[in-house]
Amino acid sequence: MLRMILAGAGLALVLVLGGCADRPPPDQPAFYLSMAHGGARLDSAVAASMISGYRRNNGLDAVTVDPQLTAAAEAQSMAMAKQNKLDHNAGGTLIKRIKAAGFEPALAVENISAGYHTLAEAFSGWRDSPPHRDNMLKKGVTRMGIAATYAPNTKYKVFWTLILAAPDAR
Repeated sequence: MLRMILAGAGLALVLVLGGCADRPPPDQPAFYLSMAHGGARLDSAVAASMISGYRRNNGLDAVTVDPQLTAAAEAQSMAMAKQNKLDHNAGGTLIKRIKAAGFEPALAVENISAGYHTLAEAFSGWRDSPPHRDNMLKKGVTRMGIAATYAPNTKYKVFWTLILAAPDAR
């Protein structure tokens, strides 16, 4: 009798645990999603939230995603990927690039990087580098654009661009 009870309890446990396998795993936070594959999409709103939180923790105002700055960041990341090198001027100077995207800046700074597969890695790399940290904590910026470009046949695989700026009020 005890044997049948134990066998029944064991079978029930297997069924309960087996039911867990049918459930999809919880969604991965967007800042941990790998950009190192075709079709990867960077979530700009999550990036803005992450950067804004960092700025607020340092006594600064938040930033919002700007479509023109995002277009300029995408063009820069693609230019670096095409040239297979990390270079602030791969797509032209920062000011020329953001003006070409239709944004008239009063102030603009840029962080680039390559080789990081996730937003969390890119953010951490920038935060831990004094010049990149200074850019993320630039007083007066109110808008941002960010991009990650996957280039499988390159040294770094993923090229990142973050542009922080304030529009010219004129």
